Amino acid sequence: MAIKLKVTNIKGDECANKITKSILTMESDAKVDVNVNAKTVTVESAASEETIKQIVQSAGYTIEGY
Repeated sequence: MAIKLKVTNIKGDECANKITKSILTMESDAKVDVNVNAKTVTVESAASEETIKQIVQSAGYTIEGY
């Protein structure tokens, strides 16, 4: 299942790497794409949307509308 999140406080590649690493630590089989310019994170994973959102927030990022 693909999940696309708008993450409003992504600043650059360092943020993208931190988000990607956080998700892959919890969900090693996930496919993660972070678009810094669009401030979006797209994740393909067996994990629930709620789980992915919690991982992103735990890494210190804000999800629009969540």
